Amino acid sequence: MLAAGSAVSLPANAFGLRRKLRVTLVGTGIRGISFWGRRLVEQYPDQLEFVGLSDINPGRLQYGKTYMKVNCPTFVSFEEMLCETKPDLVIVCTTDSSHHEQTIAGLAAGCDVLTEKPLTTDEVKAQAILNAERRYGKKLIVGFNYRWSPYMTKIKELIMNGEIGEVTSVDFNWYLNVHHGASYFRRWHGLMDKGGSLWIHKATHHFDLLNWWLDSEPDEVFAYGALEHYGKNGAFRGANCRSCTHKKECNYYWDITKDSHAMNLYVANEAHDGYVRDGCVYRNEIDIYDKMSAQIKYANGAIANYSLTTYSPFEGWRIAFNGQKGRIEAWLDIPWMKNDSLDQESLHAAEMQQVENVDIIHEPLVLYKNWQDYQLIQVASERAGHGGGDRRLHDKLFKQPEAPDPYGHSAGLRDGVMSILIGVAARRSIEKGGPVKIGSLTDLKPMAKRG
Repeated sequence: MLAAGSAVSLPANAFGLRRKLRVTLVGTGIRGISFWGRRLVEQYPDQLEFVGLSDINPGRLQYGKTYMKVNCPTFVSFEEMLCETKPDLVIVCTTDSSHHEQTIAGLAAGCDVLTEKPLTTDEVKAQAILNAERRYGKKLIVGFNYRWSPYMTKIKELIMNGEIGEVTSVDFNWYLNVHHGASYFRRWHGLMDKGGSLWIHKATHHFDLLNWWLDSEPDEVFAYGALEHYGKNGAFRGANCRSCTHKKECNYYWDITKDSHAMNLYVANEAHDGYVRDGCVYRNEIDIYDKMSAQIKYANGAIANYSLTTYSPFEGWRIAFNGQKGRIEAWLDIPWMKNDSLDQESLHAAEMQQVENVDIIHEPLVLYKNWQDYQLIQVASERAGHGGGDRRLHDKLFKQPEAPDPYGHSAGLRDGVMSILIGVAARRSIEKGGPVKIGSLTDLKPMAKRG
């Protein structure tokens, strides 16, 4: 990867080895042991092997080893794991606020590092990671899977091909339903010092898509946000759902005891670190925003209006690109637009359990050209696995690293930094009540065109 985090994508051969890749995983929560754990073990046995697992919670660590079906050693000390196992690749799936620690240590140990999104939670940590990549010369990969879905790729293709001309503005609305949205407020993600708010943890996905679609980088952000639904706004609260006396009257009551995987991974290991997976969505310590809206000015002149809702009756999103020659409208899972009634709780369960479904479905988008009739385009897609993005990302990394990447799906350090800086700038904008320049946050200066 080029110096200073300036590379747009990975090199042709991501790891340059003629043997199995030696992989370690730090952070054995549900995302780590499933998407970056068991799935890799099952799908890529000829390409890689896990040589170590690490977590500060020894109970969760042992359960993760069993769930992943691996025989590698386990370590409570991440540094000890690096020293003893000598991995080629470190996969980081710890709490967002600590990503920089394991990432920098991995680079310093001479390893390539793949970090779950988001890259990190603030500009200081982002700069430290940039400095480390420059100093140690190893590769940093960010696990942006949404880019790889066929539906997202079709949007990229239309824009790249100039179907609507130069894009001048974007309207992007994301809706988390009362199951998925609430789940963030039950977990450590509800605390600013752990996840940096949903501006970072969740919206980094969306901001990365915007940056990728527009092939440009953000220049300035102005935002609003507030906590008005969860946290202290509740009429009652408890320590967690299991022990709560308000189970019958709380719409957000979640019975974790019906989820054996969550019980074995989290509840059985609470004594080690005190982490409670079914925390109350109304607990007073919650300090992140639950409604968010931002205006993003890009270096190429485009303007994006973005909003995130965390307590919607349905889960989905929609976007519209306005160009000099036309307009693209796209959406997924908006019930009334398909005359469909999706089971919202099941949608969330599939997301959390990393259910993979390769059944092909077709999702529409609309292409308008000035002075012409609109075209309804049906895009072959998949219901689970982030619309097929999960599988395609993994295949590119571990099975087909030299395959062509004409749409620039692969994400490196600069992509990770630019996606989180929009969220960081949004937080700073809310705090100071004014716009924030992206170029003031790190030593990366926004580029008008990435290609």
